[in-house]
Amino acid sequence: MQSFKTVDEYILNADRGREILMVLRDLLLTTELTETVKWGGPVYTINGKNVVGIGAFKSYSGLWFYQGALLTDRKKVLIRSLEGRTKALRQWRFQSPDEIDPELLLEYVHEAIENQKQNKEIKADRNKPLVIPDELTEAFEEDPILKSNFQSFTKGKQREFADYISHAKQEKTRLSRLQKVIPLIQQNIGLNDKYRK
Repeated sequence: MQSFKTVDEYILNADRGREILMVLRDLLLTTELTETVKWGGPVYTINGKNVVGIGAFKSYSGLWFYQGALLTDRKKVLIRSLEGRTKALRQWRFQSPDEIDPELLLEYVHEAIENQKQNKEIKADRNKPLVIPDELTEAFEEDPILKSNFQSFTKGKQREFADYISHAKQEKTRLSRLQKVIPLIQQNIGLNDKYRK
């Protein structure tokens, strides 16, 4: 995944969906949201809080509402991208710019802004137990220094590593992901550090 410093750079480098991104951006810039780049992509905030992000993917382009589960969604256009894993985040996907109804989209965005101003949020479950996948446990048994380095990370960063491995469906993929994270853990680099500001 490539990381970009500006929204212009992100949009210019989009293989697909560039026109959709430009329409979405133009609409978002008519609101009171502040445009920024986080995790290598365009994010729109109010009072420093994430409200909406836009992005282009292989099969669609669209936007996501960070607290989308709180929106009325009267037209039932929002999608929960990862069933069972996403609580608050909701996506609105488009295949072409013609599918975008500016008035309706801005209605959703304004509701999201108002919710954020009222501090309406679905908080992440910080009490969820950390489950270390077997592959990582075995690596710790073979290398106590790796385990020590892992334990020096915050619980959130530990969870990112553990979830990254355990969410792979095939054993081959889990082992491949383990090999990717071992050097990061050895160097005390979090899995998603390069996307953090």
